[in-house]
Parts: sequence; structure tokens; C-alpha cells
Amino acid sequence: MAALPVYPWRLAPEGLATLRQLRAMDLRPGGQGVVAQIERPRRRRPPLVAYLYEVEQAKPVRPMTPAKWAALDKANAARRTCPECSRDAGYVIPVSLGVCVPCAYPDDEQRVA
Repeated sequence: MAALPVYPWRLAPEGLATLRQLRAMDLRPGGQGVVAQIERPRRRRPPLVAYLYEVEQAKPVRPMTPAKWAALDKANAARRTCPECSRDAGYVIPVSLGVCVPCAYPDDEQRVA
């Protein structure tokens, strides 16, 4: 297996793009393999690596179907629902708390009121 070409950060040739760049153009790799990579140097740590794909072989992003939209709405509703009081918090409940803010800090409600 041949090694991938490695380019310095911001010096990749025209016609190659990262996944984020493809997505910004409403494209996806479409089954093609990685053709190169770019490396961004960092002090005292290993370099950041991003894989590059050919823009010409990229395909358009598939549109969301009604079933996918429904599944996304259901997943987001589950992230907003407090497992302790079963109310919709109106925001995504932080994983660090695990419950909505009023359930996590019940004493603070009495001080504010």
C-alpha cells in the first residue's frame, strides 16, 4: 500500500478538500477513498491531521427524509427532557448535571423567589 501524500497546512493543491470543506459545498465523499492529508503543526504535541478528498468525485449530500427529520426531533426532545421531573427544560440538559438546572440546584429556587 502506497503512503498518502502529506501537505503542509493551507498548501493543499486545488481540487482537494476536507470533509468540512466538502460539506460547506453541500457535497460528500461519495465512497471515494482518502487521496492525501494535510498536517497542522502544534507545539509540543503531535500535528493535527485532516484527510483530503477529490472535489470532482464528490457527490451531492443526500436530502433529509421526513423519517430522518422525525427521528432528529425525537432525539432532540429526549435531550431536553429532564429524567427527574419529566419536564421539557427548553434547552439541552448538560451531561455534567444529568438533570435540569432547577432539579440540580433546588435550593437556588427558594433564594431567587
